[in-house]
Amino acid sequence: MAGLINSEDIAAVKARSSIEDVVREHVTLRSAGPGSLKGLCPFHDEKTPSFNIRPAVGAWHCFGCGEGGDVISFVQKVDHLSFSEAVERLAQKLGMELRYENGDRPREEGLGRRSRLVEAHRVAEEYYTELLLAPGGPARQARDFLRARDFNSEHVKMFGIGFAPRGGEDLVRHLRAKGFTDDELVTGGIAGRGSRGLYDRFRGRLVWPIRDITGDTVGFGARRIFDDDRIEAKYLNTSETPIYKKSTVLYGLDLAKKKISQGRQAVVVEGYTDVMACHLAGVETAVATCGTAFGADHIKTLRRLMRDEAGLAPAKVIFTFDGDAAGQKAAMRAFADDEKWTSQSFVAVEKSGKDPCELRQAGGDPAVQALIEDAVPMFEFAVRTTIKRFDVATAEGRIQAVRAVAPIIASIRDQSLRPEYTREVSGMLGLDVEQVATEVSRAGKIKVDEDARTDRADRNGRDRGDDAEPHVGDAGGMPVPDRRDPVVHAERQLLQVLLQFPTVFKSGAIDLLTPEAFSAPAHRAVFDGIRIAHHSGDKGNARAWTSAVTEAAPSPVAGLVSELAVDTLPTRMDASTGLPTSRYVDELFDRVRTIALTRQIADSMSEMRRLDHAETPSPERTRELGIQLQTLQRELAAIKAGMG
Repeated sequence: MAGLINSEDIAAVKARSSIEDVVREHVTLRSAGPGSLKGLCPFHDEKTPSFNIRPAVGAWHCFGCGEGGDVISFVQKVDHLSFSEAVERLAQKLGMELRYENGDRPREEGLGRRSRLVEAHRVAEEYYTELLLAPGGPARQARDFLRARDFNSEHVKMFGIGFAPRGGEDLVRHLRAKGFTDDELVTGGIAGRGSRGLYDRFRGRLVWPIRDITGDTVGFGARRIFDDDRIEAKYLNTSETPIYKKSTVLYGLDLAKKKISQGRQAVVVEGYTDVMACHLAGVETAVATCGTAFGADHIKTLRRLMRDEAGLAPAKVIFTFDGDAAGQKAAMRAFADDEKWTSQSFVAVEKSGKDPCELRQAGGDPAVQALIEDAVPMFEFAVRTTIKRFDVATAEGRIQAVRAVAPIIASIRDQSLRPEYTREVSGMLGLDVEQVATEVSRAGKIKVDEDARTDRADRNGRDRGDDAEPHVGDAGGMPVPDRRDPVVHAERQLLQVLLQFPTVFKSGAIDLLTPEAFSAPAHRAVFDGIRIAHHSGDKGNARAWTSAVTEAAPSPVAGLVSELAVDTLPTRMDASTGLPTSRYVDELFDRVRTIALTRQIADSMSEMRRLDHAETPSPERTRELGIQLQTLQRELAAIKAGMG
């Protein structure tokens, strides 16, 4: 077994490894203020980025799930490695030789298990590719297969394609000669173990290397090319291993990740040759799953790269499916996951049923490009596919069809598109627009009720979903502020300014607000602490001020106070002072006051209407409310005049 890694070497690896470069292999980052970057967290699903890194200090932290640490802990967690394996992997990228406490030894013996398995796959890939490219020999049929699909030797090298010989033990012998053990070959899925010993996992097949997002080969996909192949399956893939999890790996992602990040678009195809055809045709964002259905973990990976976030211009994911029944079924499975994307997803299906590889052969690169450009929204494809299941020539079929598609129309996030699709579906089914609209409305109400039940479950502490916020404490049953609510989001920003930059407010400004001005109970509690500390705390000393607010606020929100005190404000700072601009502060302050006053006015008017219909009138209370309304309306008018 390997000894402990020298502590000085660990420190050197940490110092020399760029946390920004390492994180960018998994997450698309953007500026989050001076010296800070942010993106979608790779450790939990979210729609608003809460994962932050500070390259200057080599640290990362997610405000959503609470995880954090340095570059080593990031590699440990994202790649499921031990501490030693993470250090070894970073050292390997840096080209560093590590020392171990039990003395000098060959580097190979010091490598962790993951590194050994990855190295075995790299050697196997080279072996397979050399066999495929060797003139003559047993790989001729494999080369014929590729040539028939317009792929040449340069394409073989680009994608690392190879040929697995038919002998049964050829690769095993080659890897043993390179120093790999039988256990490593079996653990890595390269070989199997039978009654007569080890045998090659892939035999007599065309082989594609499957690489993780960093470019390491972690498995293989193999296609049958000989008619007398005794294994019936057309494709064989590496089984699950310590370095290969098919539910998280996408074929071609190592080549596509840069373009996916730059263009905020991904194209999901069904096969290895489809990925090749797309990339060679100029669609360099194409990826494919590896022997499994496109699922939640694949979505998380692409969303992080595309910055599929609320508040940004929509990213775009395009699925290509065969035009047959299996392809339509796969498309409907993808539609079922559509709500997991912040942006809208699309479907590209070639009318004659050709896949991208076949389309490139028939029409060249422009045909593949046109397929992607002509993709239709996922929900449109889902509507048409759903209607095909029913006999719309009968009244019963039409009713069944409209009830089946109504939830699809109701689920369209862009509400401005719903009336247009309602009219289109009414024409497709021969029904009145009003009848279709009624079904869509009913389906929408059912969805709202389901969402409400889910939200109640969330608040009771069960699965919190994509946008879970940090818990502010259980004492008193205080609910967690919902940052998806624009009002709550504005309140949060104001509290951040009050905690981080209290000196920017004019004298007496804080006294214009009351805790009731904040809609979220947790925010009211934090402001209550600010109001109390305002009269005794030292606002010129950041640490003393935060401590004073924490002591004054109720204990359940102490964590929220510390979070608000360090979280980055979503605005640019004044370059000369390093403080938020006075315009930003004033607009934020006025917005919270305006919302609070509007809420108070609505409450007062509602009470007056109730009094008008009360069995026992109360003239005194009515007059009191009238005076109160006039005061509130004058205050609101004054704020709006100042804002104008």
